[in-house]
Amino acid sequence: MATFVLIPGMCHGGWCFEELTERLRGHGHRAYPLTLTGLSERSHLLHGTVNLDTHLQDVTALLAAENIQDAVLVGHSYGGMVITGVADRLPGRVRALVYLDAVVPEDGDSCWSLVSERERQWYTDVVENGYAVRTLPFFDARATPHPLASLLQPLSRPAGRARGPRQVYVYAAAWAGESPFTPVYQRLSEDSGWTTHALDSGHNLMRDAPDDLLKILLEAG
Repeated sequence: MATFVLIPGMCHGGWCFEELTERLRGHGHRAYPLTLTGLSERSHLLHGTVNLDTHLQDVTALLAAENIQDAVLVGHSYGGMVITGVADRLPGRVRALVYLDAVVPEDGDSCWSLVSERERQWYTDVVENGYAVRTLPFFDARATPHPLASLLQPLSRPAGRARGPRQVYVYAAAWAGESPFTPVYQRLSEDSGWTTHALDSGHNLMRDAPDDLLKILLEAG
C-alpha cells in the first residue's frame, strides 16, 4: 500500500483530484487530496502573507498529523513548487515525487521565474485587495483566486543535496498553444535521474487522461 498526497495547481482545491482519489483508494492505497491555504474551502484564510512557505507548512503538517512516513507527493502545475520544497524539508518521509505538467524549481526559483510571459501577464491580474490572482474563464466554476505571494516567493533549497526520492514527470503534450512546460520535459527526458511520460492531454491531466495518469501513479507508488 502506498500513500499519495495530491497537491493542486493554481486556483484549484483538493476537489480536482476527486476521481483520481477514489480510484487510488479502490486499488487499496491511501490518498489525501489537499486544499492549500487561501483556496477553495480554505479561501477565507486568504491574506497578504499567505505564501509558498505557508503551502509547504500545509503539507508538512498533514504528514505529521497523519503519521505519513513514505509519501508519494503528487503536484500539478504550481504544485511542483510545493512538493519540491516539502521533499527538501522532510527527505526521509518521501518515497517519490510526481510532477504533473508542473514547474520543477531549483534553488532561488519562483513560479514567476519559471513560467512564460503569457503566464506572468495572467499573474498580474489581481483581485481588488491585491492578495490573489484571478481565475481564468475556462476554469472549473469552483476555482478561486490564488495567493499572489506564493507565486512570487523563491524556493530556498539546501546546498549539497543528496540524491532524493524517485522523480517522475508527466507532460501534457496537447496544450492549446505553446506549453510553458515543454522545455522542462525536454530537459528531464535527457536526465537519467528522471522517469518521464508524455500524454496526449491538455494541462488538466486529471480530467483529460485519467486512465493513463492512474497507471503512472500506481507504478510510482
